Amino acid sequence: MRLNEDPNVQGLALDLPESLYSSKVLNAVKPEKDVDGLSDVNLGRLVRGDAYDCLVPPTVCAVMELLEDLGETFYHSGKNVLLVGASGTVGAALQCMLQREGATTLSCRWKAPELQTKLNHADVVIVGSTKPDDVPVSWIKPGTTIISCSRDLVSGKRQKQNYGQQNNHAAENAVGSLAIAMRMQNMVKNTERWIQSQQYRKWDLRCLKLQLLSPVPSDIEISRAQSPKAVDVLAKEIGLLTDEVEIYGQTKAKVRLSLLERLKDQPDGKYVLVAGITPTPLGEGKSTVTIGLVQALTAHLNINSFACLRQPSQGPTFGVKGGAAGGGYAQVIPMEEFNLHLTGDIHAITAANNLLAAAIDARILHENTQSDKALYNRLVPVVNGVRGFSAIQLARLRRLGISKTDPGTLTEEEINKFARLDIDPSTITWQRVVDTNDRFLRKITVGQANTEKGFVRQAQFDIAVASEIMAILALTTSLQDMKERLGKMVVANDKKGEPITAEDLGVTGALAVLMKDAIKPTLMQTLEGTPVFVHAGPFANIAHGNSSVLADKIALKLVGEKGFVVTEAGFGADIGMEKFFNIKCRASGLVPSVVVLVATVRALKMHGGGPNVTAGAPLKKEYTEENLQLVADGCCNLQKQIQITQLFGVPVVVALNVFKTDSPAEIDLVCKIAKQSGAFDAVPCNHWSAGGRGAVKLAQAVERAANQKNNFKYLYSLELPIVEKIRIIAQKVYGAQDIELSPTAQSQVDRYTRQGFGNLPICMAKTHLSLSHQPERKGVPTGFILPISDVRASIGAGFIYPLVGTMSTMPGLPTRPCFYDIDLDPITEQVKGLF
Repeated sequence: MRLNEDPNVQGLALDLPESLYSSKVLNAVKPEKDVDGLSDVNLGRLVRGDAYDCLVPPTVCAVMELLEDLGETFYHSGKNVLLVGASGTVGAALQCMLQREGATTLSCRWKAPELQTKLNHADVVIVGSTKPDDVPVSWIKPGTTIISCSRDLVSGKRQKQNYGQQNNHAAENAVGSLAIAMRMQNMVKNTERWIQSQQYRKWDLRCLKLQLLSPVPSDIEISRAQSPKAVDVLAKEIGLLTDEVEIYGQTKAKVRLSLLERLKDQPDGKYVLVAGITPTPLGEGKSTVTIGLVQALTAHLNINSFACLRQPSQGPTFGVKGGAAGGGYAQVIPMEEFNLHLTGDIHAITAANNLLAAAIDARILHENTQSDKALYNRLVPVVNGVRGFSAIQLARLRRLGISKTDPGTLTEEEINKFARLDIDPSTITWQRVVDTNDRFLRKITVGQANTEKGFVRQAQFDIAVASEIMAILALTTSLQDMKERLGKMVVANDKKGEPITAEDLGVTGALAVLMKDAIKPTLMQTLEGTPVFVHAGPFANIAHGNSSVLADKIALKLVGEKGFVVTEAGFGADIGMEKFFNIKCRASGLVPSVVVLVATVRALKMHGGGPNVTAGAPLKKEYTEENLQLVADGCCNLQKQIQITQLFGVPVVVALNVFKTDSPAEIDLVCKIAKQSGAFDAVPCNHWSAGGRGAVKLAQAVERAANQKNNFKYLYSLELPIVEKIRIIAQKVYGAQDIELSPTAQSQVDRYTRQGFGNLPICMAKTHLSLSHQPERKGVPTGFILPISDVRASIGAGFIYPLVGTMSTMPGLPTRPCFYDIDLDPITEQVKGLF
């Protein structure tokens, strides 16, 4: 079983006494590694005539080769072949191969009463086991060709048999040696297959049919009505190898990064980003469009495509926004698995983040309560009589310019430099996290217990997906890269103003261990059985809001040169898309082919002066009745978002997510204005109610746009000063007149520049509900000054993030959260009320 699962073993041969060749033993070997062709699966393929898929047992190959050598031909010859004592797989395979050559084949046991008669009529006798002494040679007619396959399988010694001199075509001793050669030939064939399996091949995908209902049921009812494929079946369909997949239950699996090495020479597919206009608090359906688009491409246009989505946070799932699995007949299934825990990546991030937070406060306490010598002796203890530095401590010594490796040789000054980080508590930027909307953790006091000896300080909790570790997970390109990024995370400054990193605290290796499974993307499927990667989940208003680089890279290899990978950026194009281009594309080196800009009539009416849209409250009549003037006025936001996309030189296709309350005139108006404003195309989409079929026109428009000339460029040079990069984003993307930095923000900019972090890209933390910093200002605000209240740095992730106005990194629960409707049926164990 161990060899079965070993990816370095491509073939497995068994040499056992005949008495041990049971069906249980033979079928224990994986069919694809069974070079002796003795498993039931191989025999079934042979009998069925699947010559490419099966391996013929070497002994059988040897017999057939000898018969050919001896000039035996069976078609039209009328010759009879008798198999004596040849049972089991070898006997069945021999019969199959001989009959395929046109032989009349009979089988007989040595003890059968009709043996003498059959031997007398046979032209060829193939002996599968040792001839008993009581069977005389005279029973075999003169001139018969005899081939003996019987041997001691362990020693390889053939038992000497006397079949008489009258038989002029005896081939007793040739089978064994020839069978060994044939086994080697099978091994070569197996290895050739394995090499072929490592190469990219076009998908053989079985898409799932939708049973569309009207009115459209709830998301969870639709999800439950569909029977998903087993995830190992899906993995095989899209070209993943067994050892590249780690199964989590029936419907989700982790994909190992080794695939990138295997397909490194495979050309990438086309790279499509789904962004949106400035949304209402209800969201405008970017995830739904993403899923609908890939369902259309794969299930309806027969083009390989992959969706890459972020993992939803538990905060909005139980809060007000709901999940992120898409909706209606364009969603990821099973949606309850998608929205609840998934494969535990966010829990891993929470654990790693809080381990680092605990390490910071513990280090401050121990340094403040111990002498240099006591601190050093505890940091580098004697274990089993030996004292030595750990690998991460040796790395710290090298950074300090100390080349010594023997703990006993450090001077007092070197001990002080090594043992004391001298963290300034007022500069700590690393916060604890939890994946729940808990407003009362926005400001906390830690260290109040007597055991902490009065080291009290103010701190806070962020939502888990706002952790820098989440941003690192989304931007990393390998396990090694992730380790390096985790080590570079700056958590505070020392009392001299120098940065303190996770590496200085000695926690990098432990963080990597906690994240070793989270780095692998999770494979799921859409309602129509097309593949989806779910990975990472940073918020777009307080982080960079994109799924992982690794998921995109793996998907681009799997779809092939003519395929499409559709990934989503959070919130409006002014936030998620801008960060996708300026941060994510810089980290990945990937070039986008098309932007799909999602709009709704509802959101455009809001931007045109419609009443407030509030989550949980019924929509006002302006949103449910035709109002062309409101739509026309609100298209200014759509036009602005198209212009923002054009700043980056990428073709844009507008996807109008159609609601049942939208009138044909409103739909036509939006598409007309979008095309007049520079969109390559604008297409109404009905995937929510019709699945992939409702997004076929969008898929065709995206395919055409992907063939357009692409002039992709970044918005700013990294060499520019931090303040200038912020100003470019504020003016060119948001439409601000200028920016204004608070004294705190300016001080931080000066510090980061002095510390050598000035050449990083910018990740603006800004409200998603307006192009400006004021959520109530809809449409296209102008003439405003963008206030920068603070500037922070995610050095491990690799960006500077300015806080615009009062940005909260911990959402709160509304008066009536979603959890009121969520329940578990104790009999069926089904989740109820989840959207």
